[in-house]
Amino acid sequence: MAGDIIQQKVIGLTGVYCAGKNYVGRLLEARGLPVLDVDKLGHLAIEMRREAILERFGGDILGADGAIDRRLLGAKVFGKPEELAALEGIVHPAANALTTQWIAGQGGKPCVINAALLHRSSAFEVLSCIILVQAPVLTRLLRAKKRDGLPLPQLLRRFWSQRQFLSQYSEKKADIYVIENPGYFGYRPSVCENRINEILSRVGVA
Repeated sequence: MAGDIIQQKVIGLTGVYCAGKNYVGRLLEARGLPVLDVDKLGHLAIEMRREAILERFGGDILGADGAIDRRLLGAKVFGKPEELAALEGIVHPAANALTTQWIAGQGGKPCVINAALLHRSSAFEVLSCIILVQAPVLTRLLRAKKRDGLPLPQLLRRFWSQRQFLSQYSEKKADIYVIENPGYFGYRPSVCENRINEILSRVGVA
């Protein structure tokens, strides 16, 4: 199966917090490309590994509905490398298995893996190219405040935690294509769409 996946065009899509990668993902879907949202897949992996997570982090991470509250879980690991590593050790194998199954299920057709932590995905080694979505820091901060409503210090900590983001992809042999997505009062569809057309043409998917 690995050989089949290597022949398949698998496009990685990533970007820093509130750069707009999900927006670009929707544009790629509109062009008929299957897009796997690994971040949402992680929610499924968390439920699959529910018992192991509860055993490690305790029952106080459950919400009123009895499901694992990802915000409560996130608060337990944010800024704590050992705790984060423990959580990833539980969840990532399940998420990676689901990702590999999804790619194989596309029947060799070009597809897109949308992931904030793309470099940690099982798909990373078989990517044909990477689309990296960027936006100015102030624009991202305004978007984050509007979308998530978190206190400014918490937002700034999230931004600071991603300061090494680009270096994670600098040694990857696959081509990296940047999409600038600077609009705050609504995205700029024509700018993003023109750049997507250019990238897909270069990759041989258009």
